[in-house]
Amino acid sequence: MKATEARLTAALDRPPADIRLYLLHGPDESTAMAYAARLARAMGQGAERIDLDGATLRGDPARLADEAAAISLFGDARHIRVTAAGEESLDAVEALLAAPSAGNPAVMIAPTVKATGKLVKAALESDRVLAFACYPPNARDAGGLAAEMARAEGLRLSPAAMQRIVRAADGDRAVMQREIEKLALYLDAAPDRPAEADEAALEAIGADIAEGELGEVVLAATGGEVAVLLESLRRMGADASPIPILRALVRRLTMLADLRIAIDGGEPAEQAMKRRGVFWKEQAATAAAVRRWSVADLAAAQAAARRTEREVIAAGGAGRVLADAFLLRLARRRGR
Repeated sequence: MKATEARLTAALDRPPADIRLYLLHGPDESTAMAYAARLARAMGQGAERIDLDGATLRGDPARLADEAAAISLFGDARHIRVTAAGEESLDAVEALLAAPSAGNPAVMIAPTVKATGKLVKAALESDRVLAFACYPPNARDAGGLAAEMARAEGLRLSPAAMQRIVRAADGDRAVMQREIEKLALYLDAAPDRPAEADEAALEAIGADIAEGELGEVVLAATGGEVAVLLESLRRMGADASPIPILRALVRRLTMLADLRIAIDGGEPAEQAMKRRGVFWKEQAATAAAVRRWSVADLAAAQAAARRTEREVIAAGGAGRVLADAFLLRLARRRGR
């Protein structure tokens, strides 16, 4: 059945016995992972988590139902998390819904399936599933979301602080949540002892990636400038979230692909960059980068960047290391 956000969060925080599967579909994988983490917290600290993915379920459709019915060796609570699920998981979901029993709840993250696809349709038709579409918030929604998260932590964000958090996180819900939690800890805030949070507090905890720093990282990675990239990452600091960096990189790669196609079609490089609004200070670096990339390489790099973002989200605290390693590999290849 289709779930509202309020119904979904209530069920994740207190999993009802009649819900076997939470299907989180749509392109905002970060939000889906944040919802999956709520189920993990609800199951308790000692709960066992079984990790599966779409490829596993394609080869063994009965695995999901088997895990849902299995009993932990030590009698602890169990739950299942399925990542990178697609239409190939339909048989596994149907087997889960048809099984005579399933005591362990499952959350399935399916960012690539269409809302009109068979997997979502099966979920919507079953009263044993809660299906929810995850889409990135627009600028207005992201601001309201940040303010709501802050209130839950006992914070009253100033308008400037709210916009800065949204901009630094690139609208990413999980990143905003982490920055707000750090801010609440710094200000010793809680729902029973609220605190005002302004830009000075954000400066104190370093909860922002300067747009200039982010641009330097992306320009260096796509331009093959390894030394510049290393220095830019160092200045950014170890606590900076990698999600805005990776998303800015995807936007840069998309723009370079558009330019490469236009130039290959005969449009002068200067005219192509002007028509696409390339900042004048970045035109020389952009022209050099376009010469280094083919359209096929740019498409492959975009796919790799999106895959790295998923890995970063799953890795939690170690995600920055994964992102930095990916950026360095990218820069070294372009440098050669």
